[in-house]
Amino acid sequence: MTTRRKFLTALGLGALTPRIVLAQDGDRAHRSWFSMIFGGEETVEPPLKPDPATWSHDTITAAWLGHATVLINFFGTWIITDPVLAERIGLNFLRLFTLGPRRLIWPALKFEELPKIDLILLSHAHMDHLDIATLVRFKRDIPLIIAKNTADVVENMAWKHVYELDWGEKVRVGDVEIEALEVKHFGWRYPWEEDRSRGNWYGRSYNAYLISKNGHHIVFGGDTAYQEHFRRLGERGISVELAIMPIGAYDPWIFNHCNPEQAVQMADQMNAKAIMPIHWRTFVQSNEPTFEPIERFKQALATQPERIALEAVGETWTKEWLA
Repeated sequence: MTTRRKFLTALGLGALTPRIVLAQDGDRAHRSWFSMIFGGEETVEPPLKPDPATWSHDTITAAWLGHATVLINFFGTWIITDPVLAERIGLNFLRLFTLGPRRLIWPALKFEELPKIDLILLSHAHMDHLDIATLVRFKRDIPLIIAKNTADVVENMAWKHVYELDWGEKVRVGDVEIEALEVKHFGWRYPWEEDRSRGNWYGRSYNAYLISKNGHHIVFGGDTAYQEHFRRLGERGISVELAIMPIGAYDPWIFNHCNPEQAVQMADQMNAKAIMPIHWRTFVQSNEPTFEPIERFKQALATQPERIALEAVGETWTKEWLA
């Protein structure tokens, strides 16, 4: 018998729609599924809007555009992480429409409002992090960094420079060095694919990234459950200016997504001075209330509020003392 959970998992949407597959009432689950495809709640505008044209090239500035998409000016190098600017995430049919969850909040910047991007970082192949509908809009000469055994997802897009990094591997793009970091997650885009989390070294992998320039460091945490691999950065004496950390989608997916307190713990292990909370507010992916992650995150840093880089989609953080 094919259950609703098995059906959604076969579509590669199982991890994206827990509120649907966990529903006990059949009618409620049916309405949620119908809503996900044909409507859903009205998408709201973000409370703030970044202004990249005013950002200095002499420091580090970053704005949260939504979900795991962060725009960074790293001493004049423009970086975007896991760019997802489409209205929905999920299965894209001939680039005509997408079957999957609708955004709760619009991106803080439209694609046309982005500055000229120098580097794109993709943490893993999940559809809420690697969005074909967004990627096709970028120029193909922008260097693309991606996790091990995931470059095939973009191989038909004629990208000129794709760097597939395994944990511990590094690449230099211009004057920026990127190192892939180990995390605890899973990598398959579709459930029938080989996955590193299943013990297959040749399966799809998943990365965080250490971004370094001018002796300064940022960590993009990607997607991760609690783990202590980031402790290695602290042991190496690396001082992280900004840790971009996921804080949502932990109920019931705690084995793949850290909760806010664990995100702070991992940031502490890498000696992060400021922490930017991402991976919440944008899509319904789990059972916790929409704003619970940020409230728990702020509570976890109640004695160190100065380390909270931002709290809302569209907000901008700048390390002003570097200017």
